[in-house]
Amino acid sequence: MNELCNISRKLAIAILCLGLMVGIEGCKHKTQLAPLPPVMTPVELVDIPEPDDLPMIEPTPTKLPPVPVATNAKPKREKKKPAPKLPTPEPVQVASAAAPPAQETVIGALTAGGDANPQTKQEAADLIASIEKRIGGLSAQKAEEQKTEVSKVKNFLKDAEDALKSGDVEGAKTLATKARLLLDELEK
Repeated sequence: MNELCNISRKLAIAILCLGLMVGIEGCKHKTQLAPLPPVMTPVELVDIPEPDDLPMIEPTPTKLPPVPVATNAKPKREKKKPAPKLPTPEPVQVASAAAPPAQETVIGALTAGGDANPQTKQEAADLIASIEKRIGGLSAQKAEEQKTEVSKVKNFLKDAEDALKSGDVEGAKTLATKARLLLDELEK
């Protein structure tokens, strides 16, 4: 009995596999469509005339860059217009908190001194004077060629003098140093 059960089970599995294979493969029979009958009468080709009143479409104008031209000449540098001089603001005095008593400060004074150190003030004045001499010693041709740079040097020099007169010695030295550096570049 046991053997009969195994044979029937194997037969059922074989039939199931065969059915799955047929189902997966699908139908091999292809349906064919009936061919169309051939056209026996020739067809005349018709020319379609173009309408006479077609609207004209204007091309949109485009702004193109100028055509580059090769030359052997060096391009001229455009001279920059000096920026309008803005008035220099007056130095603002800032109120500070009361200084601690002398016993509490261990490292001493942190600034150059009261209004200004006389030695620093003299250095700034000497620097301004030397720059003025150097500007006066420039040749007329060099001064004309480098007009904007000379103008910048003079502006820094004037600002330095104003700062020195107002008591801002460090600012005067800084501005005079800038003027000197520009003048050094100009004289090269």
